[in-house]
Amino acid sequence: MKSERATPFSTITDYRSRITDSPSLSTTLIILWVLAMIGLPIMKWIWGPGTIPLGLTLGVLLQATAVFLILRDRWGWQKTAGTVVLIATLTLFVEWLGSTTGFPFGSYEYTDLMQPQIAHVPILIPFAWFMMLPCAWAIAHRIQAQLSSRWATNRWLYPLLAGLALTAWDLFLDPQMVAWGLWVWDSPGGYFGIPWSNYLGWLGTAVLLTALIRPKDLPIKPLLIIYTITWFLETFGLLFFWRLAGPALVGGVVMGVFVWLSWCSLLGNR
Repeated sequence: MKSERATPFSTITDYRSRITDSPSLSTTLIILWVLAMIGLPIMKWIWGPGTIPLGLTLGVLLQATAVFLILRDRWGWQKTAGTVVLIATLTLFVEWLGSTTGFPFGSYEYTDLMQPQIAHVPILIPFAWFMMLPCAWAIAHRIQAQLSSRWATNRWLYPLLAGLALTAWDLFLDPQMVAWGLWVWDSPGGYFGIPWSNYLGWLGTAVLLTALIRPKDLPIKPLLIIYTITWFLETFGLLFFWRLAGPALVGGVVMGVFVWLSWCSLLGNR
């Protein structure tokens, strides 16, 4: 029998395949993302506030890539890439519409601190939507699984839960980004300077995206881990480093409820 010898090309290809298919890559990216977020206030302290957009960009790209790989391992390249394109396209449009007309978030505009931009919307923004929306899907899935059959079969309950879970994150995000000067509201007010219409816009956009995509067969646990880490980093960071105690406490409680409910559901089914 003739023995098959691996060529250098096939060896390299197999090695690269093992690396890109390994869950260790997404784990590494999550660790790097956490380090980037921990390092952000240190960068500001050493080099000044001008480093915030750079550090923020790095953190978003690391987290979004980790979420992409987690979904790809379960869904495959085609479905995952299609989901990214759909989320990025629709959120870019909604952000352009919002910053241009005031609908659905209220009247606001992005500053020039985050670059590059398309139609005055930073390219980073759709990545931020993508990095957290699948995590909100996982939260909604676990909470809905614990409800009675009457509620669990309601077709709009899942998108609503996902929208609420994502909007809970914005209780941290918007006050923080405004404090950093990344966008400004024409009529500040409501929740720590953020109009309440903003949160209705977030909820509506997230519900619409979830209803359109209808995600199934999610990798629940790793997405819950990312959502939980985000909750911890935001609560701890805003409270102790960014001097935003109000959003830290409110966001910590509200987003923390979703963390608690989802983990109780997951661990209770073991």
